[in-house]
Amino acid sequence: MGLPQTEKKYYSVEEYFELDNKGEIRHEFYEGEVFAMAGTTKNHNLITDNIRDFFKAVFRPKGCDVFSESVKLEVIKNTYYPYPDVVVSCDDRDKEDEYIVAHPSILVEVLSRSTAEYDKDFKLKKYKKIPSLQYYLIVSQYECSVELYSRTQHPDVWLYQTYEEMTEIISFERLHFTMPVSAIYEAVSFVPPIEPLRRYLGE
Repeated sequence: MGLPQTEKKYYSVEEYFELDNKGEIRHEFYEGEVFAMAGTTKNHNLITDNIRDFFKAVFRPKGCDVFSESVKLEVIKNTYYPYPDVVVSCDDRDKEDEYIVAHPSILVEVLSRSTAEYDKDFKLKKYKKIPSLQYYLIVSQYECSVELYSRTQHPDVWLYQTYEEMTEIISFERLHFTMPVSAIYEAVSFVPPIEPLRRYLGE
């Protein structure tokens, strides 16, 4: 999520939709506040494209839709509208709206230095409340590191798994497919974030 506008202004949902749908800059919306979206790195873009393309090959033949970065998600109606990096929807209700997905099966966020805590804490808590969501995939762009939250048969219980090797296979059992970690990082060269590295080395 980006920074709030310089002069704090509260928008109605209708005002937000008008601003976001007609402007060139994407914004996220939470409880009346609007946040401009920041640009992304090359690795972020490569990883997002890799995941989107893999999901398209899996889900398009099943009649599902796969979107990346530029489609709003309705997490809480009239309250919270972010832009996930990749969204998979297999619900026909989502085909009825031109701009919004409200019934996702999979959500993906590629971590950036400025959004890592937001994606792994705030978004995680909010996303888990979406009834249709089966999986939340969190991907690092600085190293081989993937986190998967999977909904279990008990709606409020989620399984947490991590993957740190290119040879590992991610299993999405409830949706009947697997994904190699190597497919996520195809053509990606890792560049560690400088400031955290300096702090770790004591410089």
